[in-house]
Amino acid sequence: MRIRLDGTRAEIIDAFFRLRLNFTVSGVSRAYPDRAKPRHWRVYVNTTPREGR
Repeated sequence: MRIRLDGTRAEIIDAFFRLRLNFTVSGVSRAYPDRAKPRHWRVYVNTTPREGR
C-alpha cells in the first residue's frame, strides 16, 4: 500500500514512526515541497501490514 504523508518535516517524521508500529515499511520517496504551503512537504511511503495485527 502506498501512503502519502504531508505536513512539516516534524509532522512527517512523527507520522512515519507511528506508521512503523503497525506496518512494515518497504520504501520511502524523497521529500517533495508542497507548492501551496511554504515549509510543508510530502513523502510517499510503501508499506505492508505487519503479520499478527
